[in-house]
Amino acid sequence: MLHSLYSFCFRLALPFVMLRLWWLGRKAPQTRANWQDRLGFAPRFPEPVIWVHAVSVGETIAAAPLVKALLARQPDLPVLMTAMTATGSERARALFGERVHYAFSPYDTPGAVRRFLDRVRPRALVIMETELWPNMIRLSEQRGIPIFLINARLSERSALGYERVDSLVRPLLRDLSWVAAQAEEDARRFLRIGAQPESVSVTGSIKFDVEITSALRTQAQDLRRSLLGEERPVWIAASTHIGEDEQILAAHQALLATHPEALLVIVPRHPERFDAVAELVQASGLSLARRSRGESANGCAVYLGDTMGELLMLYGMADLALVAGSLIERGGHNPLEPAAWGVPVLTGPHVFNFETIYSQLEAGGALTRVEDSTSLALALERLIAAPERRRELGANALAVVEANRGALNRVVEGIVARV
Repeated sequence: MLHSLYSFCFRLALPFVMLRLWWLGRKAPQTRANWQDRLGFAPRFPEPVIWVHAVSVGETIAAAPLVKALLARQPDLPVLMTAMTATGSERARALFGERVHYAFSPYDTPGAVRRFLDRVRPRALVIMETELWPNMIRLSEQRGIPIFLINARLSERSALGYERVDSLVRPLLRDLSWVAAQAEEDARRFLRIGAQPESVSVTGSIKFDVEITSALRTQAQDLRRSLLGEERPVWIAASTHIGEDEQILAAHQALLATHPEALLVIVPRHPERFDAVAELVQASGLSLARRSRGESANGCAVYLGDTMGELLMLYGMADLALVAGSLIERGGHNPLEPAAWGVPVLTGPHVFNFETIYSQLEAGGALTRVEDSTSLALALERLIAAPERRRELGANALAVVEANRGALNRVVEGIVARV
């Protein structure tokens, strides 16, 4: 009953969703590109594909090592990557070029999903993290398509939300062939809201298997030398959201009082905010250089990382990293990329999306927590003045990453065994 109501409401909202897509596309044409995919009119493929669904940029980046590993294991395996956002799709194309197929995910109406399945004919559906779309899952299961929820995480907040729609969620979880949970806590919550015990495994997070190549190290080192011209402390605030940029800039202004040579690298989470953040920096009276324009940060207080796909590299040129989405109630973002560089990690108080990973970093003596711009400034001042402490925190962070590698291989083995 609840599933039918969900589908009815989605159908009712679809004209307004399409109108919003058209409106957003006025300023960002890529947003409404391939609108046919969203209604299920995806390209037809000559043979069944492994369908990897990652809703946005973060999930696409998380899926990348998995797709690479699957292609390395079976080079002729046709893979289709889908995303709900233009930035997620663009990131996938940048990562894989012609090696995989691409499409936008269909909107979750029965008609759109049926059309999509008719054209794509998946041999398996791999869903990243916690994207439980009722029609996508139910209609795939009805066609006998194995469905894998990979790198699955479920916060207590999300679990409570799913329990409010228990009659909708429990049947979906029963349709999943395999839930590869990041941690025991995630597995327990999935079982609590209806997953079948025989379909749930704890594999760890594939995000621990982040790879820092020698080429990436060279690029980060060269960028730091070319940008700075002289040795100066650099900290990065990555994946920032509305409501955080002001706090970060206030902390940097306070830091400049004691370390006037310090450089802030700020990287907004969403590309449509690049210009707004640039205006905010200039309005605060801080000098600005922009990555997209090839400007040097020498003599500037703030460097804006306004390009796509370079965050991992930008972490490598920093001495300290604030992983944003945590100074507001957004739930935080992945801290393992700076940790894999051996860069000390700072975070705000709101990390419920990655609570297990942050707890592991904290237990490993690799995390500095702050509450607001004032405590952030104090933490930055203290760590910049203590290079030995910075090196200790960075080494601890890298040690946590190294100790938890291996989930990727377990997940790949699990998928291959079940397809």
